[in-house]
Amino acid sequence: MTPRPESSGSRPKGTAGEKIPEQPTAAQKKSAAKKTSVPKQAAAKKATAPAKKAAAKKTPTAQPPATKATAKKAAPAKTTAKKAVEKKAVAKKAVEKKAVAKKAGAEKTTAKKAVAKKAGAEKTTATKAAAEKAAVAEAPATKAAAEKVAATKAAAKKTTAKKATAKKATAAKATATKAVAKKATAKKTVAKKATTTKAAATKATATKAAAAKTTGTKATAAKPPAKKAATKKAPAKKATTNKATAGKATAGSTTSAPAQTLPPEMEVAVSPAVGAADRERLLNGTHHNPHSVLGAHPAPGGIAFRAFRPYALSVTVVAGEVRAELDDDGEGFFSGLLPLREVPEYRLLVEYEGTVLDTEDAYRFLPTLGDLDLHLIGEGRHEQLWTALGAHPMTHQGVTGTRFAVWAPNALGVRVAGTFNFWDGTGHVMRSLGSSGVWELFLPDIGEGELYKFEITRPDGSKTLRADPMARRTEVPPATSSVITSSEYEWGDDAWLARRAEAPAHEAPFSVYEVHLPSWRPGLTYRQLAEQLPGYVKNLGFTHVELMPVAEHPFGGSWGYQVTGFYAPTARLGTPDDFRHLVDSLHRAGIGVLMDWVPAHFPRDDWALAEFDGRPLYEHADPLRAAHPDWGTLEFDYGRNEVRNFLVANALYWCEEFHIDGLRVDAVASMLYLDYSREPGQWTPNEHGGRENLDAVAFLQEMNATVYRRVPGVVTIAEESTAWDGVTRATHHKGPSGFGGLGFGLKWNMGWMHDSLEYMSHEPVHRKYHHHEMTFSMVYAYSENYVLPISHDEVVHGKRSLVSKMPGDWWQQRAGHRAYLGFMWAHPGKQLLFMGQEFAQGAEWSEAHGPDWWLLDPGYGAEAEHRGVRDLVRDLNTVYRATPALWRLDTDPAGFEWVVGDAADDNVLAFLRLDPEGTPILSVSNFAPVVRQDYRLGVPEDVPAWHETVNTDAARYGGSDVTNPHPVKPEAQPWHGRPASIRLTLPPLSTVWLRPA
Repeated sequence: MTPRPESSGSRPKGTAGEKIPEQPTAAQKKSAAKKTSVPKQAAAKKATAPAKKAAAKKTPTAQPPATKATAKKAAPAKTTAKKAVEKKAVAKKAVEKKAVAKKAGAEKTTAKKAVAKKAGAEKTTATKAAAEKAAVAEAPATKAAAEKVAATKAAAKKTTAKKATAKKATAAKATATKAVAKKATAKKTVAKKATTTKAAATKATATKAAAAKTTGTKATAAKPPAKKAATKKAPAKKATTNKATAGKATAGSTTSAPAQTLPPEMEVAVSPAVGAADRERLLNGTHHNPHSVLGAHPAPGGIAFRAFRPYALSVTVVAGEVRAELDDDGEGFFSGLLPLREVPEYRLLVEYEGTVLDTEDAYRFLPTLGDLDLHLIGEGRHEQLWTALGAHPMTHQGVTGTRFAVWAPNALGVRVAGTFNFWDGTGHVMRSLGSSGVWELFLPDIGEGELYKFEITRPDGSKTLRADPMARRTEVPPATSSVITSSEYEWGDDAWLARRAEAPAHEAPFSVYEVHLPSWRPGLTYRQLAEQLPGYVKNLGFTHVELMPVAEHPFGGSWGYQVTGFYAPTARLGTPDDFRHLVDSLHRAGIGVLMDWVPAHFPRDDWALAEFDGRPLYEHADPLRAAHPDWGTLEFDYGRNEVRNFLVANALYWCEEFHIDGLRVDAVASMLYLDYSREPGQWTPNEHGGRENLDAVAFLQEMNATVYRRVPGVVTIAEESTAWDGVTRATHHKGPSGFGGLGFGLKWNMGWMHDSLEYMSHEPVHRKYHHHEMTFSMVYAYSENYVLPISHDEVVHGKRSLVSKMPGDWWQQRAGHRAYLGFMWAHPGKQLLFMGQEFAQGAEWSEAHGPDWWLLDPGYGAEAEHRGVRDLVRDLNTVYRATPALWRLDTDPAGFEWVVGDAADDNVLAFLRLDPEGTPILSVSNFAPVVRQDYRLGVPEDVPAWHETVNTDAARYGGSDVTNPHPVKPEAQPWHGRPASIRLTLPPLSTVWLRPA
């Protein structure tokens, strides 16, 4: 510690040789009293009653003004007034110096001054109390009191350099109350002197440590200015003096003066070192409020500075021109006491071996989270949770740094460890914000790019190092650290966002290309993908891409479905802003972006969410409900407010921060049923005895309602494989089951996918026995808003690629593949096709190498056949988007009519799709490997002719080129219950679309 600055002090006391001003007359005293200012009258009023009582009874308690002057040292103006009263009560004569040399007791001559000087020690007849405490009134006590008065005036910076004149004496007397002024006239000098003497003796006994501010003590004030040593001693009497003052004020005055706080330099200095209990908790990382101990805090004697800097050699506080080295208390603790009135703006100079760090003190800052944030987190309603929790570069209280916040309610303590502290979080202890379970710390001078984790002390005292659940950027796997980041990206997709909400997804063209980004073009980054993917998808005519989970995941073989970084795009392909650039590029190309989102479960990695703070936190506390039986993962506890908030906010995060246009929610069925993949005895019924997971239902409803409310134009899609009622019904509309709808915009039609693929896998000769598998979907087609998915799940793990599912030789397989795509695009519902299937890749997909692009190499012999399939997909999308009948009434039965659905022996299916105006398009599929000539079909009679618009058997697609090149006119022959009919040539293994000519 640097030494305290010397007190400014006051003018040296007057000497015996100085001329003492004459005593004013009674008339002058009265005149001066009338001129007293309002503040001084108030001060004098508080002293009136005690002064009267002192004059009448001559008791030890009759003189509070001197004590009051002590209690109000912080107010220089009032101090002067009270000291003037004191002087009047003693001698009715102002002394030459009101700041220090308040010469009491002398009314006429210098001799009286001498008498007053000895008052504290020589007046043995004052009172019984004075006799009992005579030792206190000895000259040393008197000297200490005088020195304290000098120190007090130094703190108040009240210097009086002028001699006391007659005018000064009058002003001093003006501060006395009228009662004292009258007393001065009525009493004789001798009586006053006796009163003064006795009061002085009484005052000397009133203080227990030689700090009484008595008239006798004041009389000794002719000594030189108080020394620093005396100044430090005097505060020890503060409590006693204040108590005595309060007592006297109560006894002798109708209005008691409020207690005043002494300035730091007048208080008893205490050790600023960190206490043993706090020290141990800080070292162990279990302190819930380190800011209450570390940093700068007012303390008796000044401002206590405490720092916890493990491995530091020294710590110096720099506050303006003040520079103070703190004491080394050992084990990384440093402390010191500076004689300051207020906590200043300061920095720390921390010396380590070989370097000195000039930094802000992390423990001088207020919390960065407000009560509203904590309230919303506790209620599970913080819809922008990512702005409150996690690591955020920011400017706080004028200082740049990073705010860390994490939810860990069961933790005994949390510390931040990272590259900025060499992965030793000992000195970066976080504080707990009330009962919210949130821990927070602002670290100055820490910015983007730093790696970090949270070191959590579990309830059993063990420690675990965890990645941030709210991390918005991560290391590239297999590394697991979180990375501090902020976005500077400038979007250019305003036009897209403005029009995407023009029509709901189920009433608009919606054709999706599903992509696994790491393997679509292996080795490409987000920015490199932005140069190739938008153009490819746009060329094929898809309206949207669906990205398999891009949230960070440790195991690439999970394809992104075992997420550990729910708020971070995978670092395998670049930074979060790089991913924003990819989305922006797709939007500029007119392509919507959907993303697979996985709120159903998470992996058990011991550095991620599993038992995050030593107890089940994100997972359910009931082991029967926590463990997912199929994937060895853990299921979320949807009934816990904070967990539900974590997931709802995550859905919003992708839509708001990355402009995602829709979320395909994975594994919804596993969330909805308590007995999903569980045997009897392995699950617990809900409160109604049912198997529905009511918490999951409430979560999905809240998520959908919140997303649609906050982000207009987005769509949520459920991958739900059961017959749960109302998946795409509004949340406030209850169905037959008593539940409100889940609120999704679309649902994957898993039934259609399984049935149709099963049908296509049979040899054509056997398909007539499975004809219902192609027609059954129309029984429930309008119960939900459906997507027809041929997804990644159908082309891996031994299921074979789409073309390889087809029976027959290579030609038949490709023909069946094309016919199936034509049927799919014409069927009510939206379409989804996984990458590689658009050009009939024969091999299963593998995340290790992605699609077999070499099949499209002109040097490959069968390139034309694969390119033909891709050309077909392009044409299907082109006609689809231009034909409202194929998408406008996907969810309305009025948009579909069977022409023939029971031609099982022929393997033929024919139906009409209609738009709201009734304009039709005719789709005819022949799933037999034979040509059917003049095949008659009933059609509406108001269409004069039909023109073939798509034929999957066309030569340009690799087919046999059996077509209907000319317009087909209806005949007046009724057929299939219709008044007119047409005759067509049906190519083998094909689908033909015809529209009104």
